Amino acid sequence: MKKLSYILLLFSLLISVSACEDFLSEDNKTGLTADGYYATLEGIEALVNSCYTPMRFWYGKENGIALTETGTDIFTRGNGMENPPVALYNSDLSGANNPINFYWTRLYSALNTTNAAVRRIPDSPLSTSMKNVRLAETRFLRAFYLWHIVETWGGVHFSLEEVSTVQTTANRTPVERFYQQIFEDLQFAIDNLPTTSSDYGRVIKPSAEAFAARMHLTRKNYAEASRLAKNVINNYNYSLVPKYADLWNINNIRNPEIVWLVNFTADLILNRELEGPENTNILLRDGGNNSHLFFLMTYDQLPGMLRDIRYGRPFARFMPTAFLLDLYDENIDSRYHATFETVWYSNRPGTFNLPLTDGTTKSVTFAQGDTAIYASKYFIPNNVKDASPYTVIDRSRTYGPNNEPRVRDRYLSLKKFLDPARNTVGQQQGRRDAFVIRLAEMYLTVAEAEMYQNNTQEAVNYFNAVRRRAANPGFETQMEITANQLDIDMILDERAREFAGEQIRWFDLKRTDKLVSRVRAHNPDAAPNIQPFHMLRPIPQAQLDAVTNKNEFTQNDGYL
Repeated sequence: MKKLSYILLLFSLLISVSACEDFLSEDNKTGLTADGYYATLEGIEALVNSCYTPMRFWYGKENGIALTETGTDIFTRGNGMENPPVALYNSDLSGANNPINFYWTRLYSALNTTNAAVRRIPDSPLSTSMKNVRLAETRFLRAFYLWHIVETWGGVHFSLEEVSTVQTTANRTPVERFYQQIFEDLQFAIDNLPTTSSDYGRVIKPSAEAFAARMHLTRKNYAEASRLAKNVINNYNYSLVPKYADLWNINNIRNPEIVWLVNFTADLILNRELEGPENTNILLRDGGNNSHLFFLMTYDQLPGMLRDIRYGRPFARFMPTAFLLDLYDENIDSRYHATFETVWYSNRPGTFNLPLTDGTTKSVTFAQGDTAIYASKYFIPNNVKDASPYTVIDRSRTYGPNNEPRVRDRYLSLKKFLDPARNTVGQQQGRRDAFVIRLAEMYLTVAEAEMYQNNTQEAVNYFNAVRRRAANPGFETQMEITANQLDIDMILDERAREFAGEQIRWFDLKRTDKLVSRVRAHNPDAAPNIQPFHMLRPIPQAQLDAVTNKNEFTQNDGYL
């Protein structure tokens, strides 16, 4: 699958609205054209496969994570974050924001590629049966990209046509029209996709049903969301992995809970991404799943520790809010220790000066494997910290009295995405697949949908299935909730515990109309700045400057 998609990275730019004018005006030295290539069997298959590639620019990437996890109730900026405005909603969050501009370009390029495939497949040399399968794949992916566009920017430019020349105008299309097309494309995908595929990573029917369930939940079509989610749960070979921690075992990334994913690979060459043309060469950058880098505190700066593969390369981009840590009852919920690193064992034996709370130091000696760092979400008295033969990072070290971050480089690190299969300490590329939809989401989708249909006991039954799986052994009953406890905040709390870091949180808070209220309540960094207009991102200023119908295509409300 990856090899086929890699073949066509260059050709996808021939139909991309994001291609630069210099490239479009170059002579075609080879005589190869998009029309000629896509008329071949190899070309049309490569075109379909290239529709998958843009997902790797969003999932497992720093700015994709920043736009989906920070600026919510559960994550804020670490000291290394390169795009703080999306975490803070301050005045610097504007149309000049480079990562937002990047994703506007990439998502519209992806949309154009899928439009091209939809147009070209019917006249391709594919067999009749395979035409419908490949068309179903591309229409699923078109729905996928349309969702990212409309939820990020609202009712912006909408097109189902392949664009091969420069356009100077853009339209404003209602959100409802986007979702009409999303549901049409997903229904076609559901009707025509196979239930399985030998190509791991290709979209299949249950993937389309699961994503459709998410879309119906977003649009408050609760009966249909529940029906589709139940079908994925009951009628395929998916199952919840018995132990939550096993989901993140690098040797278990292909497990029966994963319904839809972005496929990466241990072959680092095949993870490369097309950035743009330079003369007649393809300009590539290393890709891979980089999520293992971003949630880690700088443990390697503390006594007894060196950076290593086990604990990861700490970029310290994102840190958990105190609210996220407090959501877990680690006495009964296994997800706390499966999600967060709380102990670092010395990999640098020797004698060091350990700082004390009064500003002095004491001498400590670490043997290999001794506890070097202990991190806790609780307050630990200074005398206990000073008596400990290792660094203690407690709540008062990381957070202030109102849960505002005191420091941004010492905190409990989210470890779910660590990649111990990397070859070197400095390697940024990761091989881990990015999980987009897990079966646990389908259980919580049914719970939410049935709750809103007043089928509370059924909702609780599905909700508790996720809770029981998360329980520490012997605490399954204590993890269950009762019908009178279930409400949307309980569901959002559970989704935070279950999916922290998995690039869904911002969308969850937005679709439930809870983004502003929960950020104000639980994220002291962003609380002073967030406003209702932040439910949409700013349109890139470069786009607004480029269009000729400036009076019609204007900036989203609230942004300068």
